[in-house]
Amino acid sequence: MDGLLSKLRSLDAYPKVNEDFYSRTLSGGLITLASSLVMLLLFLSELRLYLHAATETTLRVDTSHGEKLRINFDITFPALQCSIISVDVMDISGQEHLDVKHDVFKQRIDANGKVISTKQDAVGGMKVEKPLQHHGGRLEHNETYCGSCYGAQESDEQCCNSCEDVREAYRKKGWGVSNPDSIDQCKSEGFLQSIKDEEGEGCNIYGILEINKVAGNFHFAPGKSFQQSNVHVHDLLPFQKDSFNLSHKINKLTFGEPFPGVVNPLDGAHWVQPSSYGMYQYHIKVVPTVYTDLSEQIILSNQFSVTEHARSGDSGRIQALPGVFFFYDLSPIKVTFTEHHRSFLHFLTNVCAIVGGVFTVSGIIDSFVYHGQRAITKKRELGKFN
Repeated sequence: MDGLLSKLRSLDAYPKVNEDFYSRTLSGGLITLASSLVMLLLFLSELRLYLHAATETTLRVDTSHGEKLRINFDITFPALQCSIISVDVMDISGQEHLDVKHDVFKQRIDANGKVISTKQDAVGGMKVEKPLQHHGGRLEHNETYCGSCYGAQESDEQCCNSCEDVREAYRKKGWGVSNPDSIDQCKSEGFLQSIKDEEGEGCNIYGILEINKVAGNFHFAPGKSFQQSNVHVHDLLPFQKDSFNLSHKINKLTFGEPFPGVVNPLDGAHWVQPSSYGMYQYHIKVVPTVYTDLSEQIILSNQFSVTEHARSGDSGRIQALPGVFFFYDLSPIKVTFTEHHRSFLHFLTNVCAIVGGVFTVSGIIDSFVYHGQRAITKKRELGKFN
């Protein structure tokens, strides 16, 4: 038994030195204090990394098909009234959504940016005693009202009972409404008067657009849009204005759901129209992104980069549609972010490396300082004897 214990004692890699032979120095104490502080700081840094999730990034080809692209927007037009603005969406597959109203909301704002309480659309009540019927005659006393579409009806039974119905029928025909007061429905609703009442106001428009996941564009422009000879145009005649101020501020613009660390480069961007006519274009490159958190919950979203282009000029030589256009294209590469925790063994290994490394380096520094001091002391003693 004593022989086994003796053999184990001979394997001791940490031989003990009698304390009587220790030599403690001031420099050694300072180095110990400094090295302990360094160890503590490095340990806390490593602990923070261990407690927080690490994110792994990978790139792969996007092979998804048939998905939808969700656009969240919040834009303020300080000098363009809500009754004028329309939202259109179109893509390269040929699909068009003109004058989008579903999940799109408008707030009237005054010159100071404060929200104005919503007013009733109709102004002044009915002004036409016997409005025009769809059959061409005037409304009789005991007759059910079915308003005329003024030649834009698609069938003999179609009724246009509001100004919006007539404008929509005109849009489908590719026609423009030159004089709203010549239409009984628009006159009775006070269409032109409502536009005049909003003069000097602005509009905050926000909402959601669900579109096909293909390249396309969406834009905010004055007037109701329609197709005329395969050209996308907006009916600006009813507003009886030569110019529109498209100055705007983008409060928020995202493609998909938010996820940790996402940066939306257009949030807070603004543009002031320098002249009576303006057209502003944003060219956006959308990168599909998948974020998986620690609970393995998957967030399908997108990141994007953007370049901007502005056109301005005198209203007398307008060559393009005034508006704010967002042209987007999708990257074929998908970015995947995956959250994960470092393993405890990895954390323990790094802590041991910190302690051992700092202890070894501080020992080397202490050795240099100690032997340097001894060498200097010996030279001084030799100098005294000589």
